[in-house]
Amino acid sequence: QVQLVESGGGLVQAGGSLRLSCAVSGSIFSINAMGWYRQAPGKLRERVASIGSGGSTNYADSVKGRFTISRDNAKNTAYLQMNNLKPEDTAVYYCAAGVGTIASDYWGQGTQVTVSS
Repeated sequence: QVQLVESGGGLVQAGGSLRLSCAVSGSIFSINAMGWYRQAPGKLRERVASIGSGGSTNYADSVKGRFTISRDNAKNTAYLQMNNLKPEDTAVYYCAAGVGTIASDYWGQGTQVTVSS
């Protein structure tokens, strides 16, 4: 069993920063890719960022240059550093992990990020 627990969400002003954390427990041997997704009201869930076991990263165009995904394999934790936040970044952010290259097999419960203008 794999469990993912997000933390670090909250309310910030536009232009501010937040750092999300995702602690992974359970059968971590099976985990390869990890990623962050978000879903805003009335919107489809979108992939924000992903990172492979070797450290390669991918970002949605909307967050490039502002968000940074990282992972600490020794601590079994992934992070999403979010800088220069915009109101349109407001969403529930989900951490996800996968046994292959797609982080979609296991999901956290989500954490709310609200950016006020």
